[in-house]
Amino acid sequence: MIIQAFLRWVETAKATDRARAASALARAYCSKDGDRIDRHAADMAMTFLLDDPSPKVRQALAEALAAAPEAPRPIILSLAEDQPEIAFTVVTRSTVLADDDLIDLAARGTAELRAFIASRSHVSRPVSAAISEVGGVPEVMILLENAGADLSRRTLKRIADRLGDVCSIRNLLLERQDLPADARQVLVEHVGAALKGATFLQAVIGVDRLQRVARTACETATIDMAGLLEDADIQGLVEELRVTGRLTPALLVNALCHGRVDFFATAIVALTELSEKRVRSILSDGRPQVLQVLFESGGLDREVSALFAEAILIWRRERRQGSHIPAASIASVLVHRLRTMTDSSGLSECVEKLAIAEQRRFARDFAIDAARQAA
Repeated sequence: MIIQAFLRWVETAKATDRARAASALARAYCSKDGDRIDRHAADMAMTFLLDDPSPKVRQALAEALAAAPEAPRPIILSLAEDQPEIAFTVVTRSTVLADDDLIDLAARGTAELRAFIASRSHVSRPVSAAISEVGGVPEVMILLENAGADLSRRTLKRIADRLGDVCSIRNLLLERQDLPADARQVLVEHVGAALKGATFLQAVIGVDRLQRVARTACETATIDMAGLLEDADIQGLVEELRVTGRLTPALLVNALCHGRVDFFATAIVALTELSEKRVRSILSDGRPQVLQVLFESGGLDREVSALFAEAILIWRRERRQGSHIPAASIASVLVHRLRTMTDSSGLSECVEKLAIAEQRRFARDFAIDAARQAA
């Protein structure tokens, strides 16, 4: 009877009074003494208030129910799709909303609603994945900045794929210690694309040269990154390069010259589809002819395979002697080898540039060390 009287009163009461009453009703429903009232009737009354023309009433209802684990789920879901300030109150705070509810809201809701979900104190992996799949830049930025958001490696990779061309997103991703290697490689390519698209640089050095510079910079970044990765991340990086068509002979010879043998071996495993144990055994002890057959089975030309076999032999010799041969020295030997053979692969220019670049780097490092000692 009390609830029926309340509904009759609501029809004539002022908005401010209705808001106070809505708050009192919701608190009574969720209180420890809530069993003393007719919960079904109270539920119907709150449902009736969802259609109140005044947002103050619905806001009061949202504030009273937002933090209550006893709040009725249908009421919370309805408030979550109300106007933004009301939705914010329940979406950011309510524990009644399960992952499935949040995923559904993210999929069919507005950008504002996704931003509210992304800012919750805890965002599970499935919910984070949903936002990363459909969210725009603002929502994903909120998600990345939220310390309570649990993002899987796959979700981080997806964000890099979708929004890695946005500088702010790229910076937030690169600040993360848990960013997987394949996602970092995607960001490297986005930076390269941004470099190639720079109008000023195109005017200064020309489009063709700028493309070569960008490609070289991307390859250098990839090789440097490969030297810092664990085995699992190297596999992810190689797979990303293979799928995108960037696992090229030029990149592989660059890796060899820099001693990135783990990366090189993983790449050969991916290209040949042989077991890792078999590939590493051949790289460590196989005869030159066996090495060439291995490389050719991965789709490499005979000329390129001979060059790679030469580089592997140099690496073996230095490893057994316990010395560390700089990239410039390996590249110089390969340049000499290329000059004695017909190179239709286009690697001659790549290796020669690599040798020159490494010699210049070595000279710069030597000069810096000399200056420090003199000081």
